[in-house]
Amino acid sequence: MAEPGPGPGPGPAPRRPRRLGSLRARAAAAAALAMAAVLAAGGLWLYTLLRANLIENTTGRTELAARKVAGQYDTGILPAAGRLPAPEDGVDLVLVRNAAGTVVATSGDLKDTPELTELSPAPGRDVRSAVLPPARPGAQRRVVVAVDAPGPPGAHDPHTVYAATVLGDVDDSNRAVAVGLLAGAPPLIVFAATLAWWVTGHALRPVTAIRTGLAAVTGSELDRRVPDPGGADEIAQLARTVNETLDRLERSDARQRQFTADASHELRNPLAAVRSRLEVALRDPDRESVAAALADTERLQGIAADLLLLARLDGGPAPRTEPVDLALLAAEDAARRPEPRARLRLDARAPVPAAGDPARLERALANLVDNALRYARTGVAVRASTEDGWALLEVTDDGPGIPEADRDRVFERFVRLDADRSRAGGGTGLGLAIAREIARAHGGEVSALPAPAGGARLVLRLPASATHPARL
Repeated sequence: MAEPGPGPGPGPAPRRPRRLGSLRARAAAAAALAMAAVLAAGGLWLYTLLRANLIENTTGRTELAARKVAGQYDTGILPAAGRLPAPEDGVDLVLVRNAAGTVVATSGDLKDTPELTELSPAPGRDVRSAVLPPARPGAQRRVVVAVDAPGPPGAHDPHTVYAATVLGDVDDSNRAVAVGLLAGAPPLIVFAATLAWWVTGHALRPVTAIRTGLAAVTGSELDRRVPDPGGADEIAQLARTVNETLDRLERSDARQRQFTADASHELRNPLAAVRSRLEVALRDPDRESVAAALADTERLQGIAADLLLLARLDGGPAPRTEPVDLALLAAEDAARRPEPRARLRLDARAPVPAAGDPARLERALANLVDNALRYARTGVAVRASTEDGWALLEVTDDGPGIPEADRDRVFERFVRLDADRSRAGGGTGLGLAIAREIARAHGGEVSALPAPAGGARLVLRLPASATHPARL
């Protein structure tokens, strides 16, 4: 049986659609389209408004000429021989028609009379106007107004007066406006696009400088910063945000490098001690050398465990949250401890509800108590309480205390204030750093304060919870 051939591999990844042009090009195109839309809408509105206004004015002048002649007929003073004087205000023709449809008076050529006299006022009205198309090829449009003229009192022969005005000037004006709009639109569109191109380029110049400066930042040159254009606009805020991010990145890198160097230094001494003791045990086996090697190995395990926990706190997920009673945690920690060198006293008169990961909070409290017991002369006090919406755990000792200048530095990793103290008898230098990281992961903080009667006071502060822990 033939072996089946390899199945079809995954197809090529879908290609992302390319964005057309640069930001400057898109801004210029948008400005050009916007200008074209504004010119089209504004030009059409202007053309329509101008055309309607000119026709309305022409119609008014034409109606006025017709009413003048109608008034002459009503008073019985029409000129003899049916010849009317030339009308004023640019009106081209006025004529009078009787009820039988015969033209009885005119001011000009009667060749277009049939087209003019087809218009008559509607019933109940004495005037009607219309714009007539050209009567023949080569002619022009005309505005025609028909006005009823009932005649003098007692007359039984009503007449209709017609007045016509050629719209040549109106059409010429409209044509000139249309040509002007069409001729002026392209330069305005080009100007809008050019202006948008220039303004966008000028506005994006700081962005280009920011991009160039950010591209120059490398792992070995984290001290570089992007230029700040100043001001309070969005680009200046972007530059400041980028620089603040680079500051945090540089501090994190320096912290990581220092942590690596400190960890290497802390591990080198126990490893060398274990090796030397094992070499001695090989030459002259005795229980004391093996026990010392075992103690150094346990110290190495403690350092490795603390380093692993710090790594998880630095980049791990947020701690799980459940109701926790800090007073109960303090009581359980005190009960688990063997008889310490210094007396351990607990002050927890009521439940202190908080929320967080019980295992990690237990570790933070244990580190604070271990540190206090290491320095205390006669006793350590642990107090659990609530204050202003915070759940507090205070660990106070009567030791030498912490100098004010070092109250924040003691929480840094591998920091020991007593440089001459035996490393074998002391901690790893990570306990307080772990306690602070756990507190911050829970939205709290650990701080070092002076004790009222001397010594040191370490305060673990967490957001208080209104829900009482289920384990109480």
